[in-house]
Amino acid sequence: MEFEFEKEIIEIEKKIEELEKFSEEKGIDLSGEIEKFKKSRNEKLKTIYKNLDSWDKVFVARHPQRPYTLDYIENMTTDFLELHGDRLFKDDPAIVGGFCKIDGKKVLIVGHQKGRTTDEKIYRNFGMANPEGYRKALRLFKMAERFSIPILTFIDTPGAYPGLEAEEHGQGEAIARNLMEMSGLKVPIISVVIGEGGSGGALGLGVSDRIFMLENSVYSVISPEGCAAILYKDASRAKEAAEDLKISAQSLFKLEVIDGIIEEPLGGAHRDHKCIALNLKNIILSSFSELEKISVEELVENRYNKFRKIGSFIGTVI
Repeated sequence: MEFEFEKEIIEIEKKIEELEKFSEEKGIDLSGEIEKFKKSRNEKLKTIYKNLDSWDKVFVARHPQRPYTLDYIENMTTDFLELHGDRLFKDDPAIVGGFCKIDGKKVLIVGHQKGRTTDEKIYRNFGMANPEGYRKALRLFKMAERFSIPILTFIDTPGAYPGLEAEEHGQGEAIARNLMEMSGLKVPIISVVIGEGGSGGALGLGVSDRIFMLENSVYSVISPEGCAAILYKDASRAKEAAEDLKISAQSLFKLEVIDGIIEEPLGGAHRDHKCIALNLKNIILSSFSELEKISVEELVENRYNKFRKIGSFIGTVI
């Protein structure tokens, strides 16, 4: 995916690749020239990513090379055991979940999973979960609670799947039940918006003690395109809607909807999966350490009050 604001960067990176290939093939040392181009690229990336507006961030959040839930699991956990099915109807590949260890600490991870290839996107339904996905998530949440294992959720979805079959199977009820049940779980819960946090489909995994967003992620009651179509009767005004919705991590932190912003590598998380996984892991472990010092009663009460406070701003569109 090429962004309009990254065209110059892409040209520089192509030049770097050409020089590296020529250097390797001809055995000529061009490290000095290559380093100059890399320095120029990095300076431009700093300038560009420092000045992204909300609409630009939507594109970065949707980048197909951005790390997804399974990428974080691969880069920051060990002994991951994926569990399937809601024990009622079927498994939903749009949500993945299982138990693992992060630096030896037992954790349940549940998150939306998009796909990269065409086949993967279809299999994962573009990260848009059906009711079975939210029921699977709740089953795993309850299991974690039974064994006193903390919960980590990764949010990355355009929204819950709006298809006829999903509605027939109780999409609204499944998400609403997750909101209710998660509010009372007696274990620490951390949620991280790693890409798109769209509508009730995001909130279905997002009732937690700590909410973090990656620097270039977005979190909103509705997509900018959907908002523009409804509010302005003109989907082409999506850029304007993105600003009005206050969907960026920076805006939501100021509004006290989220608890923190996780810094991404230069040029976005899609440029360095291992680096962002390390940044994320350090914050998660530190936050779990803080939450585990709080009594269960206080933990649940704080979580309830937190969402009473911010619920009117986020809302739910299911």
